[in-house]
Amino acid sequence: QVQLVESGGGLVQPGGSLRLSCAASGFTFSLYDMSWYRQAPGKERELVAAITGGGSSTNYADSIKVRFTIFRDNAKNTVYLQMNSLKPEDTAVYYCNAQYVRGPRIYWGPGAQVTVSS
Repeated sequence: QVQLVESGGGLVQPGGSLRLSCAASGFTFSLYDMSWYRQAPGKERELVAAITGGGSSTNYADSIKVRFTIFRDNAKNTVYLQMNSLKPEDTAVYYCNAQYVRGPRIYWGPGAQVTVSS
């Protein structure tokens, strides 16, 4: 069965760092673009970062472009989001997404809470 499981969320002070992980199973990981989305209370879900199947290309939202890094380890079927210099505005539920661009398949993880607060 297809499964995406996020981990690494939690509470962090402003200026601190967290690394989110998304472990994938049940599909050929390297054939899927991976991305991280987030949704804050009262706001729509937004794309944070994306990475192509082979890891050769990335895209970032302007608000986090300098502070966050997405990377993947296809041997471990895992995609990561390194978050540095965190701000209270980064507080949200972060979701892992897998998409086979040439087909209709899209998978979502259940989400991980990230709270940035002093």
